[in-house]
Amino acid sequence: MESDFYFLVSRANLLVSLNMKKEVFTYRTRIEAPLELVFRWHTTSGALERLMPPWERWEILEQPSCIKDGARAVIKLKIGPFSRRWVVEHRGYREGVGFKDVQVSGPFKLWEHSHLFEPDGPSGCFIEDRIEYVLPFGWIGSIVGGSFVRNKLKAVFSYRHRIIKEDIEIYKRYGEGNMKVLVTGAGGLIGSALTAFLRAGGHEVTQLRHSKRIGEVPSGRKEIFWDIEAKRIDLNGIEGHDVVVHLAGENIAGMWTGEKKRRIRESRVEGTRFLCESLSKLGEPPQVLVCASAIGYYGDRGDEILTEEKPKGKGFLADVCSEWESAVEPAVKRGIRVVNLRFGIVLSPKGGALGMMLLPFRLGLGGRIGSGEQYWSWIALDDTIGAIYHAIKKTELEGPVNVVSPNPVTNREFVKTLGRVLGRPVFIPLPESLVRLVAGQMGEEMLLASVRVMPKRLLDSGYEFHYPNLEVALRHLLGRM
Repeated sequence: MESDFYFLVSRANLLVSLNMKKEVFTYRTRIEAPLELVFRWHTTSGALERLMPPWERWEILEQPSCIKDGARAVIKLKIGPFSRRWVVEHRGYREGVGFKDVQVSGPFKLWEHSHLFEPDGPSGCFIEDRIEYVLPFGWIGSIVGGSFVRNKLKAVFSYRHRIIKEDIEIYKRYGEGNMKVLVTGAGGLIGSALTAFLRAGGHEVTQLRHSKRIGEVPSGRKEIFWDIEAKRIDLNGIEGHDVVVHLAGENIAGMWTGEKKRRIRESRVEGTRFLCESLSKLGEPPQVLVCASAIGYYGDRGDEILTEEKPKGKGFLADVCSEWESAVEPAVKRGIRVVNLRFGIVLSPKGGALGMMLLPFRLGLGGRIGSGEQYWSWIALDDTIGAIYHAIKKTELEGPVNVVSPNPVTNREFVKTLGRVLGRPVFIPLPESLVRLVAGQMGEEMLLASVRVMPKRLLDSGYEFHYPNLEVALRHLLGRM
């Protein structure tokens, strides 16, 4: 009887161990920055957003204002048609040493994520992410999902550590002084990434929004109201900012009907003119205005190498960009340093051209557009943010600045590279005639036009690209490094 009892106990313990197999994942990186700076970065309100991998369909529903014990974050995880809320709580906070994120509810049976910090001399430190987790469904979950989860964690934390390292390098390169920054278009692809980057760097960010709700947004961030059509803006609210970054404008995707073209032009030209007139009236105007523009300024130019000195091209986008850049004149006359950033194709799986291309390419339906010989001048989203910060900090920069990688590629090269990164064939072309039929003038000027742009002024002023190579940029953005 006693032997039977011990046999049953051992079988029970075995079943428990099979059903509660704890996995441990560790990722460790050295950062060339003082521990205090790196730890402080993790405590900012922008850090969580900066660390969210762009290829994952994750959405921050709630984030705490600090990482002290008891503070919680809520993230919506989307996998295919399904979604799940993930609630984690900060625990074990020790200044300069570390803290934990512990799952309260979510997809894992157990999740404890330890953020550990270790000094390495006066100018460096190690960061280590250590995760102890148990998958659901016991040993079945481990067999079915074990390698999938490990590979996903490796991709996610490789990305996170690159972002931490690169962002802190940028802050160090340009100095740590905190700024008050006003941002329009903060909810867009570029604006949302920029505001997270700025907040993580300790800067105070206020959003200038097309909204009648003045005060605090749900996340506790400041917002100010403006209305371009009614010519209304809170002058007291925009007073006292060191920097204004103007990114707002009607989305240019979609058919360019007469009404759509009117909104594209007015949102950029009239919006910029009204903003600059308002800034010129301030008793304490900003030191610098960074205003969006686009490489559409150059028009369709074949294989001609285009730098900032080249003249305006032809077409609707070229005309809009020219007027857009001229609309900053009231700010220039007021003595504000103005930088017009001519953005190329900004790459991120969260939106823009790459976001739209991913589904057909993942299904093996991708291919060149038209002849494929037209040049696409692209830039990774992280370098876009770096270039904006560079424009803010480099006082010698003013006027037009091309924001593109130094390595433009033809559309044929672009789609072949994307197919290689995704591991998918690329053999279904999109004929020019179909592009013109479906997308009209927008397709001609944005998809078929050849614009071979070089970032001469960025390079001449010392900007250092993190992702000048297309394949490396795509692997970084898609978690395939």
